[in-house]
Amino acid sequence: MINQNEEACERAVLIGLDADIYTDAEAVNDSTMDELAELLSTAGGEAVARVIQHRQSPEPKTLIGTGKAHEIAEFIASSDVTLAVFDNELSPAQTKNLEDILGVRVIDRSTLILDIFASRAQSREGRLQVELAQYKYLLPRLSGSGTALSRLGGGIGTRGPGETKLETDRRHIRRRISRIEDELENVMRVRGEQRRARIKREVPLVALIGYTNAGKSTLLNALTGSDIHAADRLFDTLDPTARKFRISDTAEVVLSDTVGFIRKLPHHLTRAFRATLEELLYADLLLHVVDASNPEMGAHALVVEDVIKNLGAGDTPRLCVFNKCDLVSDVSPFSHDADSVCVSAVTGDGFDELKEKICHALSLTSRRTELEIPYSKSALLDTLHREAKVLSVEYGETAIKVTALVDDRVFGLINHELRGDMN
Repeated sequence: MINQNEEACERAVLIGLDADIYTDAEAVNDSTMDELAELLSTAGGEAVARVIQHRQSPEPKTLIGTGKAHEIAEFIASSDVTLAVFDNELSPAQTKNLEDILGVRVIDRSTLILDIFASRAQSREGRLQVELAQYKYLLPRLSGSGTALSRLGGGIGTRGPGETKLETDRRHIRRRISRIEDELENVMRVRGEQRRARIKREVPLVALIGYTNAGKSTLLNALTGSDIHAADRLFDTLDPTARKFRISDTAEVVLSDTVGFIRKLPHHLTRAFRATLEELLYADLLLHVVDASNPEMGAHALVVEDVIKNLGAGDTPRLCVFNKCDLVSDVSPFSHDADSVCVSAVTGDGFDELKEKICHALSLTSRRTELEIPYSKSALLDTLHREAKVLSVEYGETAIKVTALVDDRVFGLINHELRGDMN
């Protein structure tokens, strides 16, 4: 049965196949269709109808079955629908067969996500990553009559590289892919040098991860006082962002934002964004941001955990940050675990506890200590001013008496230098 909604500027029908042979990750249900509708809205369209077809297995020709396709075609013919969006990934042949039957453009979830990414990327790196993902997705779809790309230039699912000579020649597209990959390799080399410099300075990296629209960018802004663009929409942040974040009087970390994850995120998109996501592999701590107000938060958290493991960061220490707790009437379920904390990026509630748990996870807890630094080691005073909080300094006849708050790393460094002086 097809449920029709109100009119929209670009009308689309959402279609999904719920097959018995599908795994949980491939399943189509009301929740995944709701998310597909939100993706469509993010791209600038609106769903006016949705269909979930139940079959034991997909039909090779049309996925949903020829009979169901003709049934949907009758509805489309009686309305001004211009687009059909499938929650399942379609093969090139299925896309062509469905367009012949339905009489409108047909795209799948992957194409829709790529379209949103194309409209979101701002930096040179972000645009390269999206372009790479689009070309890798489009390349196998160039076979046949050659009309697959002739429509590019208008409508949802058509943004990105655009219609150029490259898109009609597989060889040229492969060359373009190769060039983009080379450029991204350069990006990774530069980021590697920056990472080595940070490690040399012994500044820990804390990476924000989470499902799209969990509030990562808003949280980063609130914690660091930054003004990174953040909005209540899917995939609002694509470009990597890093800011310094002081978590105590004596400790500072680099806080890095990452692209949000989503169910059925195209594999080629994950691979294209490896230059950004590889930061997770080098992070000292992952802050898994979860939208505590979302009824699907459990399923969303599992998606993020799966992606983390697939990227090879499964052993990295994690702290679960339940965000948007100001929208939850009862926060008790989120506040008992030692590896979790409940916060609100809007009100700032829970930030002190979050800082304390980051310090504990990174072993950056501070202590009050009194030191006597010989004048021959007076350079250590500069170290204390730079990496600790100096409370008082008194210059004596033979030594400098200093009272300071220091973390374990600086305390060990200073003590090592002082013991060396005594020896």
